[in-house]
Amino acid sequence: MPDDDGLISIVHGDYRLYNMIFDHEEESMLALLDWELSTIGHPYADLAYQCMNWYIPQIGITPGLAGINLEKLGIPSEDDYVSNYCSKMGINSIPNWSFYLAFGFFRLAGIAQGVYKRSIQGNASADNAKELGAAVPILGKIALSIVGREMLRIRFNSFSLLFYWLGLSFNLVYANSTSFEGV
Repeated sequence: MPDDDGLISIVHGDYRLYNMIFDHEEESMLALLDWELSTIGHPYADLAYQCMNWYIPQIGITPGLAGINLEKLGIPSEDDYVSNYCSKMGINSIPNWSFYLAFGFFRLAGIAQGVYKRSIQGNASADNAKELGAAVPILGKIALSIVGREMLRIRFNSFSLLFYWLGLSFNLVYANSTSFEGV
C-alpha cells in the first residue's frame, strides 16, 4: 500500500460516462448523477475507476473497452488519458498507479458481489442484477493481473538494480585488484 500522500477530495465513487449528462451543442458536462457512493477519499480513486474501462471486456451489462480498436474510435489510450489528467493537475505522473487500479477492481468486485447477493435474496434494485454475479470473478482476475504485473515490474527493477550493483561491484574489485589470478 502506498504511503499517505495527504491528497483528499470528494470522491464520486461511480464516476463514469453513464452518470454524466453532456451539453448537446458544446463539449461540456452539464451534470454528474448517481452520488450515493460518494465519500471523502483520494482523488485518484475516481480516475482509476474511469480507467478500469480499458481493462474490462464487453461482458453482460458492462461494455468495457478491452479488445476494442480505440484509435479507430478516437478514444485515447489509458496512458494518454492519465497523462492528460496529470497535465491538467500540474503533476508529472501518478506514483503507485497500479495500486489505485487494483483497488478499484477489488472494490467493484465487492460491490458486484453484494448486488448479486441481493438479487438472489429478491431485493435487488435492478432487474438485471443477477448478471453481475458473472462479473465478480472476472473483476477479481483483472485486479490480480494488475497486481501481478506490478510485482513483475518491481522484481524486474530490483533485479536490474541488483545486476547493476553486482556488475559495478565486480568492476570495482576487478579494477582494484593487483593480480588477475583466480579472476
